[in-house]
Amino acid sequence: MVAFGAAIPTLFENKYLGMTPGDATLIATVSLIGVAIGSILGGPLTDKFGRRGGLMAAIALFSFSTIAVPLTPSIPFFAAARFLAGIGLGASMPIAIATATESGRHDRKASSTTMTMTGYHVGAVLISIVAMTVLPHWQLLFYIGGAAGLPLIPLVWLFFHDSHSALVPRHNRSTFGDLLSNHKGAILGSWVASFLSLLLVYGLNIWLPQLMRSAGYSLDASLSLLFIMNAGAITGLAIAGIVADRGGIKRSTAIWFAASAVFLALLSIHWENEFILHILMFITGLFVFSAQGLIYAHIAHLIIPSKRGTALGLASGIGRIGAITGPAITGTLLSAGLGHPWGFYVFSGIALLGTLAVLLMPATPRSLR
Repeated sequence: MVAFGAAIPTLFENKYLGMTPGDATLIATVSLIGVAIGSILGGPLTDKFGRRGGLMAAIALFSFSTIAVPLTPSIPFFAAARFLAGIGLGASMPIAIATATESGRHDRKASSTTMTMTGYHVGAVLISIVAMTVLPHWQLLFYIGGAAGLPLIPLVWLFFHDSHSALVPRHNRSTFGDLLSNHKGAILGSWVASFLSLLLVYGLNIWLPQLMRSAGYSLDASLSLLFIMNAGAITGLAIAGIVADRGGIKRSTAIWFAASAVFLALLSIHWENEFILHILMFITGLFVFSAQGLIYAHIAHLIIPSKRGTALGLASGIGRIGAITGPAITGTLLSAGLGHPWGFYVFSGIALLGTLAVLLMPATPRSLR
């Protein structure tokens, strides 16, 4: 996903396939629709059939579809390849998080989840570095990104275990109706919080380089800010899990959203001092991009194992509507010439709404209330 955001300025400048901001918004949107479909289907299927095979299939679909992107002859085929890659990426997320939660120590459940989430942002940092190295040869972003997933397929086969399938009898696995009736507050709250969180993550990750260019920064500076924000995300996920394990997941998640609102508002200022801008961007990434990891950790904490994959998949899938909305909002603001500072005003307000959504969720599992 970050590869496309990093490639957008070059695609526009080269007029590749005649791509316009509207085309880029469409491609980003269908990519995220794919992620939503993959997440919603991946969670229930992994609860029913086990983790290993589903994860291997998801990685294969994502990898081969990503490699195919530069080979596409038109905008519709470009979008179709991104859609399929999105399905693979979306399906892999609930599988990986559910397994991390089930495998981690009882007193480190949040850390297990947030550390798993660092994988996305490590990839984003690496893609940012690759982008600064290979652009304007944008095709290499997709060849390298897709090829990087292929070695994981045999590793999953060799070392991944379907522990959940062994622990939970098939007749005890959940339906959507059971999940919603027994955990309504947790499920609905997680949907709203995930929607708002992923709106921020994808609205920034896909459009940040172009957003900062609209503020007058150079292409190299804009790409470096994308790198810095995702470096902050990795640090944030590592810190967030530790804080949540010690201070409570719900409280920590609310604090993370509130801090996101503050630092996003600060980015609405055009900072002439690069050092201050880099520090603010790092801290913004620390809070904004790790809030979603805490939401997943809170869901995993609230929902029993037999329903966990389904709950995570639904939260991730519903959240992808926010992931679609975020780039659409940012793209619309940029098209209207209002990307900076209005984009950051809007994002700050959304983070405040996320704080409220988290505060309305239960703090403990239903069995303990």
